[in-house]
Amino acid sequence: MAESQIQSGRGGVGCGVDAFQRCIAAPCGATYDVGEVLVSCPRCGELLDVDYRWDRIPVPRSLKHFEEAWARRDDPHLFSGVWRFYALLPFAPREVCVTIGEGQTLLQRADSVGAFVGLKPGRLFLQYEGMNPSGSFKDNGMAAAFTHAHLVGATRAACASTGNTSASLALYCAVTRLMRAIIFVGSGKIAFGKLAQALDFGALTVQINGDFDDAMARVKEVSQQLGIYLVNSVNPFRLEGQKTIIYRVLEGLRWETPEWIVVPGGNLGNSSAFGKALYELYKLGLIQRMPRLAIINAVGANTLYQLVEQEGIRWHGGDLDRAKIRRFYERMEGEGCRANTIASAIEINRPVNLSKCLRALEVCRGVVREVTDQEILDAKAQVGMGGLGCEPASAASVAGAKRLVSEGIIGPDERVVCVLTGHQLKDPNATVAYHTTDQELFNRVLGSRGVRRAAFANRAVVVPNDIDEIVKAIQLYG
Repeated sequence: MAESQIQSGRGGVGCGVDAFQRCIAAPCGATYDVGEVLVSCPRCGELLDVDYRWDRIPVPRSLKHFEEAWARRDDPHLFSGVWRFYALLPFAPREVCVTIGEGQTLLQRADSVGAFVGLKPGRLFLQYEGMNPSGSFKDNGMAAAFTHAHLVGATRAACASTGNTSASLALYCAVTRLMRAIIFVGSGKIAFGKLAQALDFGALTVQINGDFDDAMARVKEVSQQLGIYLVNSVNPFRLEGQKTIIYRVLEGLRWETPEWIVVPGGNLGNSSAFGKALYELYKLGLIQRMPRLAIINAVGANTLYQLVEQEGIRWHGGDLDRAKIRRFYERMEGEGCRANTIASAIEINRPVNLSKCLRALEVCRGVVREVTDQEILDAKAQVGMGGLGCEPASAASVAGAKRLVSEGIIGPDERVVCVLTGHQLKDPNATVAYHTTDQELFNRVLGSRGVRRAAFANRAVVVPNDIDEIVKAIQLYG
């Protein structure tokens, strides 16, 4: 693409001509400078990618190059699990990249969870993003989006959130003091563990009557009207940061690609970022084959599953049937459908990254499945017994892997990575209700979601305040 085709940014801010924004739609493909603050293509309304002139960028010949950063932990940018991979997302000058220590995550071999899923020993790995500073994967994307916001001189940043995005944005604002956080949440649609973070970190919290989709619509309107920087995953720079989850997965596997990567599907930012990351690595010759991608919806928030598996929607190289998607949404709206799942982080009806996700499914030969809240919570209990606590949405990946093994889509010998997106303390109510002896609590928190049993509950043993009775109980149950 000729240099003259890149449109200049409003503020004259950019990173040369090696990084730019590109519309993903065929045949539009319009391009814009990285200094532009855009959440969609001004020409056609489709989503944007951050793209690079890779032939002009010094890219390592091998992923092992990034191991050099391990010996330089005193450099904040090399300590970061995002910016130590700067060569693969160089959209801003290195010196302005914002970090608060994100990306210090764990890829754990999980044989006990693997046995539950139906995989042989050494075949299941859990990528635990709950170790991020705010307790979820969102910090990866926030580091990149916040960097872009800083680059263009933003003083306020906003998001709609089911909880994790708001916690992450609020934390970055609190630590860096670069801008003010404004978050939009729906009524009763945010777990207290997440809301507590946003409030504690000082964000301006706007609660509206509605769900996430309503909050998303309003925050886009308000951000445009007031000139506030929007950090939801419709922002292409957010997804650049989320690409690094894939890099750390490969790092944990000593740069070998697994057969499968399984991820929960909500707003579809992770799956979109993963597809982009893997395709870029493949084009650059840094991996020799593409792993397959499985995206797991909750039954109560299964828009992607319905569109892909029931409506037959496909990317088709960018020529997807947008009219059919529009009719689907109109029908869903007419029927009053609202997302409803215990997995609040993926309780979304209208995923903003749908088109990018469809592209990821195509390049990764992906599949989509739905799992019930019962399956999610049972999988969550198994993850917990394996030593990693995760929020309900995270466990959708494990429940989905189990479903795919039972269908024969994933073989028991294949190497599978399930992404755990958030810490267990993000939604402690669900955990306590699952394990409780209090039937009223169980029914109030879980029964309304269709959960009827706690197959793997670890219930407290109730005993009198008597030493002999306590000893008896320990001898009996311990």
